[in-house]
Amino acid sequence: MMNSNRLFAQRNLSQFFSRRCKAGTKTFSSVQVDRHQKESKIPEDGLTLGDFVHYNSKGNLSDITSERSSGGLSFHIKTYGCQMNVNDSDIVRAVLLEQGYTETEEEADADVWLTNTCAIRDKAEQKVWQRLRTLKKRKSSTQVVGLLGCMAERLQDELLEENMADLVVGPDAYRDLPRLLRDLTDSEDPLEQAINVQLSLEETYQDIVPVRDGKSKTSAFVSIQRGCSNRCSFCIVPFTRGRERSRPFESIVNEVRELVEVNNMKEVVLLGQNVNSYHDRSEAALEARPFNTTPSLSNSGFRNRTRRPSQGGYTFVDLVEAISDISPELRLRFTSPHPKDYPQELLHLMAERPNICNQLHMPAQSGSTSMLKRMKRGYTREAYFELIDSVQTIIPDVALSSDFIAGFCGETEEEHRDTVSLLEHVQYEQAFLFAYSMRNKTHAHRTMEDNVTAAVKSRRLQELIDTYRNNVQAKNERVEQGKLRLVLLEGEAKRQTFPGMTTWHGRTDQNKRIMFPINESIGAINESHARSILQQSLDGSTTGLPPMDRSRVAAGDYAVVEVTEVKGHTLRGKLLWKSTLAGFADMESNHLSKIGDEGMIRFRNRLEEEIGTDSSMDQQSLVV
Repeated sequence: MMNSNRLFAQRNLSQFFSRRCKAGTKTFSSVQVDRHQKESKIPEDGLTLGDFVHYNSKGNLSDITSERSSGGLSFHIKTYGCQMNVNDSDIVRAVLLEQGYTETEEEADADVWLTNTCAIRDKAEQKVWQRLRTLKKRKSSTQVVGLLGCMAERLQDELLEENMADLVVGPDAYRDLPRLLRDLTDSEDPLEQAINVQLSLEETYQDIVPVRDGKSKTSAFVSIQRGCSNRCSFCIVPFTRGRERSRPFESIVNEVRELVEVNNMKEVVLLGQNVNSYHDRSEAALEARPFNTTPSLSNSGFRNRTRRPSQGGYTFVDLVEAISDISPELRLRFTSPHPKDYPQELLHLMAERPNICNQLHMPAQSGSTSMLKRMKRGYTREAYFELIDSVQTIIPDVALSSDFIAGFCGETEEEHRDTVSLLEHVQYEQAFLFAYSMRNKTHAHRTMEDNVTAAVKSRRLQELIDTYRNNVQAKNERVEQGKLRLVLLEGEAKRQTFPGMTTWHGRTDQNKRIMFPINESIGAINESHARSILQQSLDGSTTGLPPMDRSRVAAGDYAVVEVTEVKGHTLRGKLLWKSTLAGFADMESNHLSKIGDEGMIRFRNRLEEEIGTDSSMDQQSLVV
């Protein structure tokens, strides 16, 4: 039998530490330790007040440092849900590796099975319940099943009462994982279950450098903000991740700089639940920028549902500009934003900077003003249309994506048709479409009735899907066919679709996946050679090209690819030349846009000739 009094005391201690101590607790990567040791006289042993309380009864504090380690235990973590959950798993990995745990590639080999969860819809939770049932059957008496994240925060004690998990930890309590695991694996007096689901008003994990899983060599998620204060009627996020708080400006910029300079990352994606409302008003930020004015809302048809300071600190525009300045070869994206927080300053910055991607997520949720009011979204259909027009005017080559819910409480057929018409008007390049799933604790759960039948939700959802698919195909055929796109290469594709050649894939500036063949025996024309061909096309000459200049391509390289075929959101193309981000931006703005139709035909013809030249050259002649 579980010692319920001890579990109760342990749980309340966890909550006390979360409230009182966590803001002062620091976990350091190996990169940070040396710098911190020089600056601090406190021994860098990684111990917290929780460690001393935990070991106080043993009467031998000298044993703490050795016992605080993992005891040789291993862990495996499986992640469900959004990009923020992926980043959270990276934080968990950093916390555990710092404490001496090892990560196993195979789940069966691990002592601790962790599942990082999503609670945004019932379907997401059902997947986790099925996994928990499977793990319960497989686990031995010494293995620990841990549930992390939003589902853990939403269900809390219910998971323990159902005896489906040994460990339950919410999104703001990951620092506490080593202590909780020690309690569960203590050789003398182990707990049967442990929990910490205390939300924080301060936790941003600013001092923890995420340990990424290494699957992507080109792109990295960087969390800049946690929680959400919008409290839309349908959304569980404010109740599973707490109030919105922004991570300090300098810690974000430093993390990105290290990703670029040390890890050679070519793309970062800034993450937050309302990422573009970022506002660092920490003491350091207010001292550095005491009179900085917060940008206005997207237009007069939008409103904030929470009161925000109007002056001081760093804003999202400041952050995007600073990260863009780190390297002209670094691509920058961000998600997930709210439509209300797209001020003109941000849009013009995106238009001016080639390394801020021309792709925006603009979650509408509905195209009906009456529905948007019930959803507590803070804008009207007309305001959203005005924002779309403004974005497309300032950033003509922008690609837009959105979220939509079918069958929210009380949705009428007319309100549904308004959403269909919005999809038809904007013609999003990508859309995330879901049937409404009511969540406990939300405003809708407390005050509304989920009165749209499952059959009607399904039919309306299918109509939204069909509308999106028909429009994205037609739009990409119109916009993308024949375009020269700068692509960040991700490597060989899993599915090889071009006989006799290697199929590679990557993403365009607009975040569209593109597949193309590479003849690895001849590589790709280099940027300098492409420039010479372009200059010859501008001059109208047919002689004077320098000797052939080719090289291999690798994941993380940029290359220019001509779009030759469209399949919905996915493109197919032809590799033209290896490039740099800054180099292609210069060619595009100063030459390709002014070459004219005849010059472009000459340029393409000469490229075709060069691409086909010396196709028999072997790999030894490539520039490596």
